[in-house]
Amino acid sequence: MTYYEVNVPMRSVAGNSGIHVFTGMAADPGAALRIAQQTYRAAQEAQQAGRTIPGKRPDGWAARGYRPGWQLDWRAATAALWKDLHGWPRNAIRTAW
Repeated sequence: MTYYEVNVPMRSVAGNSGIHVFTGMAADPGAALRIAQQTYRAAQEAQQAGRTIPGKRPDGWAARGYRPGWQLDWRAATAALWKDLHGWPRNAIRTAW
């Protein structure tokens, strides 16, 4: 498996916009996108149920940057091999808010 980055455009109810970045191991870009969506849904469901958002999975995926009030545009999401642009170690999950 390879380390992927999934970038998902997002917009807040206040009109702010940004990109939510997910990273983790996957077999291909399509699998990376599916895993990122599953990870996000798990965080969303946990938050709505009053539970703690799940931590990092063994394959590296997490949604610790989940923010209520933001809508992710999964149709515009992109998945590609992860590029270390900032010197972050692979085991450090970064989420852009």
